[in-house]
Amino acid sequence: MQFKEIKIGRHTLKYPIIQGGMGVGISWSQLAGTVSLAGALGVVSAIGTGYYHHRAFVSKQQFGRPDNTEQFYNREATFQIFKDARKICGNAPLGANVLHAINDYARVFRDCCEAGADIIITGAGLPMNMPEYAADFPDIALVPIVSSAKALRLIAKRWEQRYKRIPDAVVLEGPLSGGHQGFTYEQCLDPDYQLENLIKPVVAEAKAIADNIPVFAAGGIWTHDDIVKFMELGASGAQIGTRFIATHECDAPQTFKELLIACKESDIELLHSPVGYPARGIRTNLINLVDKRQGPSIRCVSNCVTPCKRGVEARAVGYCIADRLSDAAEGNLETGLFFTGSNGYRIDRLISVNDLIKKLVYGEDS
Repeated sequence: MQFKEIKIGRHTLKYPIIQGGMGVGISWSQLAGTVSLAGALGVVSAIGTGYYHHRAFVSKQQFGRPDNTEQFYNREATFQIFKDARKICGNAPLGANVLHAINDYARVFRDCCEAGADIIITGAGLPMNMPEYAADFPDIALVPIVSSAKALRLIAKRWEQRYKRIPDAVVLEGPLSGGHQGFTYEQCLDPDYQLENLIKPVVAEAKAIADNIPVFAAGGIWTHDDIVKFMELGASGAQIGTRFIATHECDAPQTFKELLIACKESDIELLHSPVGYPARGIRTNLINLVDKRQGPSIRCVSNCVTPCKRGVEARAVGYCIADRLSDAAEGNLETGLFFTGSNGYRIDRLISVNDLIKKLVYGEDS
């Protein structure tokens, strides 16, 4: 199948591929800028921007961590990330991923608007008020991540009634993705909740809302043939995260990339998370320590996500997600939390973003 360009709101992508937003520090300026330059949609993660350039923009720290929500989701660093990405991709469409479950969602969303995002993607909850925060930026396309047709219906109904807007595109994320899932642990393992069985109802729901809402399938998609498979089921394209970690340009540290190359299928697990959702990642020293209740101290310095209740859920689960993801972003194999999709074990070497996109667009032999 030959892929065609695709519109998301007022923005046109050469290829119907979205690079998943991965934080902390995995998809920032280098990865997002290079992906957008190559014709797909590069996506900056707005999570933990206070760690950009080794916390150079953080004015208040405790224990080497950004002190409070404002420093963790650092406005100045966010602007710098977009500025650096634009040096690479120019005027090509550039996206941002802002999780709905974070503290200070409205402010972080607006920061991304002002910093220059063309398309904003939000998951980890139902972003019922998303258009409110983009009211002053009519050119910015709004893309919710959903896990069911019902979720899309609820979002679209609220947006239409309250804001006279509808989603410019939709990402349907199945339970094989990396990081947090929009499903219970049991649903992640249930055949009825796999992406193949979710795609047609969501495509039908999108079409019932409007004829021109593209649906991007996500979660476990790895190859050109996988993308074609879901396009034949009705999707307009795909969102892919983990494969982009294994690129030379990815902002992730070399230790993370080497960990992915070395990991086996049995090393990838569904983990408990303070966010309240199952999360897929690699079993490392951290997970072994947490299982024995011997994990690092939990101080809730950064106050990152609402569901954690200022460290209550972190203490129940056994680790602080902000601290552990930032350790991974800084290459700490002992205490880092390393997310990956279910197919992460298939990575055996690093390649360039350009080569990866060629493989996704034309096939593995390209």
